[in-house]
Amino acid sequence: MSTVTTGVEVVDLAVTPLRALNQRLHDLAREEGPTHWRVVNPNGAHAIACGLDADVEVEIEGHAGYYCAGMNKRATVRIHGNAGTGLAENMMSGQVVVEGSASQSAGATGRGGLLVVHGDASARCGISMKGIDIVVKGSVGHLSAFMAQTGRLVVCGDAGDALGDSIYEARLYVRGTVKGLGADCIEKELRDEHVVEVAELLKQAGIADVDPASFKRYGSARQLYSFKIDNAGAY
Repeated sequence: MSTVTTGVEVVDLAVTPLRALNQRLHDLAREEGPTHWRVVNPNGAHAIACGLDADVEVEIEGHAGYYCAGMNKRATVRIHGNAGTGLAENMMSGQVVVEGSASQSAGATGRGGLLVVHGDASARCGISMKGIDIVVKGSVGHLSAFMAQTGRLVVCGDAGDALGDSIYEARLYVRGTVKGLGADCIEKELRDEHVVEVAELLKQAGIADVDPASFKRYGSARQLYSFKIDNAGAY
């Protein structure tokens, strides 16, 4: 069951099956419907608001399980709690915001849009990112931005071991301590244009109390994927 309250479609997952909620949200890609949704009693359910393709806003009042807002396109999804593994996995566009923390692989393979985590993100945040922007107000775990191809990762806290391992051309900004850099990832000069870039991302994420000039920049040394004739025998 669902009710309409002051223009907001409220769906109670203690009463309504998750499959029914997601089907109604998917239907918005081809027919008109409510543009603001509020999901109550999520109770850690998996794949809430997954695969959306409409200009809608979905607020989840509580903790979400695996793959919340996965494959998101155009929608804004706000989680008033924590999120499990694979948050916003393969996100295309739109915005996903988590007020709490996120488990591992947040934003994995994301191709566009903005993911904001106001708490911490666990291991492999931004793994194989392909154009997504990720802003984490807290810290990220090990192997974050592993094989990150394009996009930007901004971490206001610390980063775990093997940051940016096997990175391609994604840009990483970390304000705190990095436990260790992965293969082919190096610290790079933070120039004025990078400070402007970080400032804009922080503004989009709604984070106003962090100095954009206090970050360090990391990226690819461009050695791992470069052909070297002296090593031809090893290929």
